[in-house]
Amino acid sequence: MISVRELRRNFGAIVAVDGVSFDVEKGQVLGFLGPNGAGKSTVMRILTCFLAPDSGTATICGYDILKKPIQVRRSLGYLAENVPAYDEMTVGGFLNFVCDVRQLFGKKRKQALDRIVPMCSIESVYHQTIETLSKGYRRRVGLAQALIHDPEVLILDEPTDGLDPNQKHEVRGLINKMAKDKCIIVSTHILEEVEAVCSRMIIISRGRILVDSTPEKLKQEHRCSLDEVFRKITKSKVA
Repeated sequence: MISVRELRRNFGAIVAVDGVSFDVEKGQVLGFLGPNGAGKSTVMRILTCFLAPDSGTATICGYDILKKPIQVRRSLGYLAENVPAYDEMTVGGFLNFVCDVRQLFGKKRKQALDRIVPMCSIESVYHQTIETLSKGYRRRVGLAQALIHDPEVLILDEPTDGLDPNQKHEVRGLINKMAKDKCIIVSTHILEEVEAVCSRMIIISRGRILVDSTPEKLKQEHRCSLDEVFRKITKSKVA
């Protein structure tokens, strides 16, 4: 459902993405890891059509990101790192706005809101303005907008950032529940999250993929925790 081929992107003299290629199928949850500045968010912004690559391309659900960006956007849900939203809107107003954008009207809209509001546990803040929300609740609202149209593909950048331990557990459970029916990429710095939800992991550094494997295989190969695996790989394999 996601196919990435030789993506490259520079910002001036900085090489942010350097020939990245990978595939993700339905039923997989891919953990996309790397140090700060490794190129993770740039790859995700390219896949979601917010940023054009200098070369290479990708397809989402069969749609090329360069040739059919509208169809790509319709096929996926994206939770960005900073959860962009309109502070003056209420949560309900914002989600209804997202429904307008996603062309969910009438019965379909009601069904979408009835499903997503309890799913993301935002009933108690539904009538509050977004500017009054804690970081955790803003994250949940961001997750709600990504899921509201029930997309086949999800790209989630730090989905549990700012959540308390109980909320993290709930979101991880939600990702596991959706995993069998969707294709999901999760970018995170939390290695326990990778073990909890990811069936596969890619480690990227300086724009290049260093490792593409499963959490269990990497732990067995290196005979240590994922935290130690991550440190070993990112310190020893960067050219």
